[in-house]
Amino acid sequence: MHKIEMPAWATAHAVERRGKEHIYDNLDPRKTALVVIDLQNGFMDEAVAVSYVPGAVDIVPNVNRLAAAVRQTGGKVFWIRNTFDETNITTWSTYFEAVTPEKRARAIANMAPGTRGHELYPTLEVKPEDEIVNKYRFSAFVQGASELPERLRAQGCDTVLITGTVTNVCCESSARDAMMLNFKTVMVSDGNAARTDAEHNATLGSFYSVFGDVMDTDHLIARLEANATPKQAAA
Repeated sequence: MHKIEMPAWATAHAVERRGKEHIYDNLDPRKTALVVIDLQNGFMDEAVAVSYVPGAVDIVPNVNRLAAAVRQTGGKVFWIRNTFDETNITTWSTYFEAVTPEKRARAIANMAPGTRGHELYPTLEVKPEDEIVNKYRFSAFVQGASELPERLRAQGCDTVLITGTVTNVCCESSARDAMMLNFKTVMVSDGNAARTDAEHNATLGSFYSVFGDVMDTDHLIARLEANATPKQAAA
């Protein structure tokens, strides 16, 4: 698990801009979606990893806890799968031209639909009522990357909680774009994983200072339960 240290400048900047530490404490659980980015074998199982992030395994218990709380209080859970296939090579050529032929071949071999690398990590607690969405760019929210924004809006979700890996790549890209599309966006500090503490904390600081909110798993579960209706809380 990362040693989380929010930079003092980020907190100062956020409070100065907003007038308080957390702007989404009063979230509506029924309009909240947990978005789990790329917790797949292709990042968490070294044998098939396209980009191995050892710390991603450590956040699985927090993601499972948060998913359970979101469901119980009336929200939705979306599992996002990073997807590479032959189509990407043409439509996202700038990315594939920037990596070595060996890395390009491994990405296609281990992140295409039907491969073990593309599958969600086995200890994630995916339920039948959850939704699984493939994405074809780093961000799940950028135009043409996935159906996620449309699915969220169709179900009345206006708030997204971002978890997954890699903190400073797909998670950060998704979180920033979600905010740009007018979703209230929270990055979960102990529900994201990067390769180093420095990368993880730098992203949290940058996001918190301008783009949205940052909370940990315990804080979010407490807010979901506090804001749930009595019927939801008792479910």
